[in-house]
Amino acid sequence: MNMRLRKDLVGYAFVSPWLIGFLVFTAWPFLRSVYLSFTRYDIVSQPRWVGSANYRVLLTEDEVFWRAAWVTIKYAVVAVPLGIFVGVGLALLLNAKVRGIAIYRTVFYLPSIVPSVASSAVFMRVLNPQIGLLNGILLRFGIVGPAWLSDAKWAFWSLVTMALWGVGGSMVIYLAGLKDIPVHLYEAATIDGAGPWRSMIRITLPMLTPVIFFNLVMGVIGAFQYFTQAYIMTNGGPEDSTRFYALYLFDRAWRYMDMGYASAMAWVLFLVIAGLTGFLFRTQRKWVHYGG
Repeated sequence: MNMRLRKDLVGYAFVSPWLIGFLVFTAWPFLRSVYLSFTRYDIVSQPRWVGSANYRVLLTEDEVFWRAAWVTIKYAVVAVPLGIFVGVGLALLLNAKVRGIAIYRTVFYLPSIVPSVASSAVFMRVLNPQIGLLNGILLRFGIVGPAWLSDAKWAFWSLVTMALWGVGGSMVIYLAGLKDIPVHLYEAATIDGAGPWRSMIRITLPMLTPVIFFNLVMGVIGAFQYFTQAYIMTNGGPEDSTRFYALYLFDRAWRYMDMGYASAMAWVLFLVIAGLTGFLFRTQRKWVHYGG
């Protein structure tokens, strides 16, 4: 055995625990779900082949599927751009050279590392219509606040607003992007007579587009998998106004034990996310500016 092959085998031996774990717990379930999506399977009995019946029912007969898909699409269309706008705005504010700026950055970043379950529990208390902090503040101004999480008109928008709670995570990435913009570009703009607003439009935002693009892609992927907050705070209600796609998929799999149908839903979700991601990558040529 030559030295090169021996080194390769040693390397494979070191990564073998990860490779085995990946094959057993990720790759195999991933491929197995393709087969299960064409079967009727309830875990306790053997899968029964039904062909494309799951997909046919899903796309043509299941009204809840389309409602859940619409809620998820609406959330992605509203929450993702709003998160980008707020994240960039915070990054611009926290990029200023003022005393104690590190403290402000820490304060805005901390919510993003709070576990989703904990933050959901906190917001359930804050948005409580009787004893909640928000309605208590509104009452001081003579405003009777609504039942934020139990009113179909407000529940969805409450979750959208709550999404801004963790915007500090993307804010840090935007800050890193701002620090990477060459200073000489601003110096040249100042010499040419450009003010702060024009410098931001012509220099800051174009140079920040790679970071915006990254957060856009990750935000879209995350929005289509939105689950934890809706499961804990509303469980899809009221009137299915917060029944997100991933929540409905979870119900089909673990409440109704319809694993074949849930696998079909998962593959539809996978194809939609892959298609949207591919579309975003094609559009980047027109608006994302790479300095090199």
